[in-house]
Amino acid sequence: MTDRILRIATRRSALALWQANYMADRLRALPEAPQVELVQIVTTGDQNQTDALRQFGGTGVFTREVQNAVLDGRADLAVHSLKDLPTQSADGLALACVPERAPRCDSLLLPAGSKGIQSLAELPAGARIGTGSPRRQAQLRYHRQDVEPQEIRGNVDTRLRKLDEGQFDAILLAEAGLRRLGLQDRISLVLSPPELFPAVSQGALGIETRADDEATRSLLAQISCAVATAEVFAERALLRALRAGCHAPLGAWCSVAGEQLTLTGVLLSLDGQTRIEQSATGSIHSPDAVGIQVADHLLAAGAGALL
Repeated sequence: MTDRILRIATRRSALALWQANYMADRLRALPEAPQVELVQIVTTGDQNQTDALRQFGGTGVFTREVQNAVLDGRADLAVHSLKDLPTQSADGLALACVPERAPRCDSLLLPAGSKGIQSLAELPAGARIGTGSPRRQAQLRYHRQDVEPQEIRGNVDTRLRKLDEGQFDAILLAEAGLRRLGLQDRISLVLSPPELFPAVSQGALGIETRADDEATRSLLAQISCAVATAEVFAERALLRALRAGCHAPLGAWCSVAGEQLTLTGVLLSLDGQTRIEQSATGSIHSPDAVGIQVADHLLAAGAGALL
């Protein structure tokens, strides 16, 4: 272990701390392991636990303050859920590492003690589904016009409590976060494509450093996963090309086979009445080109009207 101290900026939620500690352990396992400390940050998204995210800033509400801690020198790197990170890097920062990706699908959770279900079709008519994501809401409405997607905020424990108290008939959460917190037993149904397409970069971590911090970037390069990096670069290029923002009703699914990368994007109207799906395949070494191609296909198919 070297005498160098690396400081990791992170939100204070249980999931964010799990992610930061995961990266700290990965760094400590390197041959030239630095000492690692966490710098906990409260973000705008953490302070406001009631309003819908899109009502008070949307993109960046969980990342800006964490990024500022790196920029002003309080920390050396920031650990984000990559789906929360705007596709345009903040001035002075660089996305330096994407480690191996966790399961990326959404999951449906029922109140404790409920009998499991095999598909969305088994939900009762008019079921109240807790999710603050327009992407999830639109896809739910596409499959079931009768269900009632309702806003829900708070950390995972708060959402589970609201579910078990009967405020909702079901809630939707990312499978990755539940597994990272050891709550996989609460998953009643994993929703994978074509039923529900996950968010861009869902299940992936994004590690940012100062753009001129070559020493930290060199360390992080040893942890980065080439396949996960190619996937999320393609997905983020799709989002960026559409200028859709991270709260748009856009889902993405990327897969890699050998040197080939295939990306599928789906865009919906908020009411779920209209759905457009397009795909493209290209080289794993040119992921941005694949994402842009899918965006072009979606726009040619009428995506502009939905954005």
